[in-house]
Amino acid sequence: MSTEPVEALLFDLGGVVITIDFGRCFRWWADSAACAVEEIASRFAFDSAYEDHERGTLSSAGYWTSVRAALSLDLPDEALLQGWNDVYVGTDAEVLDLLSQARTKWPLYGFTNTNPAHQAVWAQRFAPELQVFESIFVSSELGHRNPDRAAFDAVASMIGAPPPRILFFDDSLENVEGAREAGLQAVHVSSPASVRAALRSAAEDPRVAGPSVDWR
Repeated sequence: MSTEPVEALLFDLGGVVITIDFGRCFRWWADSAACAVEEIASRFAFDSAYEDHERGTLSSAGYWTSVRAALSLDLPDEALLQGWNDVYVGTDAEVLDLLSQARTKWPLYGFTNTNPAHQAVWAQRFAPELQVFESIFVSSELGHRNPDRAAFDAVASMIGAPPPRILFFDDSLENVEGAREAGLQAVHVSSPASVRAALRSAAEDPRVAGPSVDWR
């Protein structure tokens, strides 16, 4: 971890703030196509088409064409979209409580790899909970996705803080390592307890202003 004081917090959404389950999507598609869910799960991949969709360089229609080919499915775009948008389970109440406390000491930002279809769902469904963030940076709007170096450079510039003074939280170790390579401080989130421990440690720096917080 950097010895720089933390000036801003940056949080991944899916897997940290929002609970997601792609199994729900696979079950929806399997039911719609009358096939085994295990078959779909084994064929689906977070491949280059998936990443291009999240960068905004592949349209939704283009992505559905790729999905149909990879999964050998004969489902229309509308049916694929319904299953696609069923991945959201809810929000993590414990993490949201920590964010509510953390915002008394730092500005909070979100950074998510997502596509326009998913963004339309989470931005509306979880709008009250996401108000804790000053801004949310979206990969399909940036044209870059986490862990691309260009994505972190763009986000740090928009936050207006030097990368070593931004503390990033993500449940993906690959993304955490990418953030560190871009100069950010980063925490691999395995549970709300790991978020709490990192916030407590950052708040102990005497250079960080704001009221004291009980992170228990």
